[in-house]
Amino acid sequence: MDISSLAVELVSGAVGGNIAGAALKNFNLGTLGNSLAGIVGGGLGGQILSAVLGGGAAAGAAGGGMDLSSMLTNVGGGGVGGAILMIIIGLIKSKMGKAGT
Repeated sequence: MDISSLAVELVSGAVGGNIAGAALKNFNLGTLGNSLAGIVGGGLGGQILSAVLGGGAAAGAAGGGMDLSSMLTNVGGGGVGGAILMIIIGLIKSKMGKAGT
C-alpha cells in the first residue's frame, strides 16, 4: 500500500458517498456528511477489497507504479465502500430520528 493508492481510495469513497446520497434522498447526510462517511468507507472498503483480491494494489506499488487493475481495484473498493458506509450511517440516523418522535 502506498500513499497514491490510499488517496485514490479516499477520493473514490467521497465520490461514492455523495453519489449514494444523491440517489437515496432518505439516507442523505448532506454534502459534508456524505463526503466524510464516504472517505472513511472508501479507505476501509479499498483495504478490504485489496486484501480479498490477493494484494493486487500491493503488487502494483512494489513495481514502482500503479497498473490499471490495481487502480480499478482502488476506485471500485473505495467508491463502493464509501457508498455502503454512507447508507449505513444514513439508515442509523433516520431510525434514530424516528425513535425520537
